[in-house]
Order: sequence, then structure tokens, then C-alpha cells
Amino acid sequence: MSRKDNELEGVTLLGNQNTKYSDNYAPEVLETFVNKHPDNEYLVTFTCPEFTSLCPKTGQPDFGKIIINYIPREKMVESKSLKLYLFSFRNHGDFHEDCVNIIMKDLVKLMNPCYLEVKGIFMPRGGISILPFANYADDDHQELRRARLLANFTDSF
Repeated sequence: MSRKDNELEGVTLLGNQNTKYSDNYAPEVLETFVNKHPDNEYLVTFTCPEFTSLCPKTGQPDFGKIIINYIPREKMVESKSLKLYLFSFRNHGDFHEDCVNIIMKDLVKLMNPCYLEVKGIFMPRGGISILPFANYADDDHQELRRARLLANFTDSF
């Protein structure tokens, strides 16, 4: 079952040989396409092992891994646009917790998913790792939201 041209109208970056890599926060680069299986509840996972942002106080680079899980509704995020969006944090000065929440809110606004979560696994700085987790759920997925939030508490005793 191939996609028709009208189903790809909003996808402009995929296959584009003139891609520009913004290194300043650029949510406008995000693109969507239509979910052809809205009757199936399924999970989509993205892993970005080379996420980079800047410390808002020192300007030093922070490195981490971003994991995004979501249950789509009608729209899905196009992966190349997501890559460019995540790359746009390169010179963005914000704390790890802020970056994770910004990513979550931008993707929820873009897609209106049934459920979405973003987890950051940042490299230690000063001997401390920061692992922020943010999630969103519609009314039908509140139990999942609570369960996933609780599951992300780390026992470090």
C-alpha cells in the first residue's frame, strides 16, 4: 500500500538535497504525515544518541541521548524533520529538564498524539547524571501516563 502524493504534501525535507541544518532552536522545521493506521493503537520509538545542547549558565556543551515514544492519532512526525529539530538544540542554552519538556510540548502540539513521552539520558557533569522524563496523555491514556511516570523513578539506594 503505497502513499499517494497528496498524503505526502507536508513532507518537504525527506529526499531534499538542499537541507539546511539549523543550530538554533527551530520547532518550525517539524513536519507531519498522515497516520494510515489510526484504528490500530501502536507505539513509535525514536532514539537520538547524539543530542547536544548548551548549559544556559556556562555555555558548555551538554551531551545526551533522547528517547521519544508515542502512540499516534491522526498525524505522525516525519523522522528527518525530527532529526533536524533535535539538531537545532545544538546552540540552545537550557537545562536538561527544560529541553525534555520543550521537546515533549512541541511534539504534542504538532501531532496531538494519544500518548507521548520524552526521556533524556545526559552524560555526567561534575559527577552527576541527569535523567529527565516528561510525558503527556489524552483522557483515555492517563493510567499509562501515571504508570510510565512511576516506572521512570530510579532506585539509587
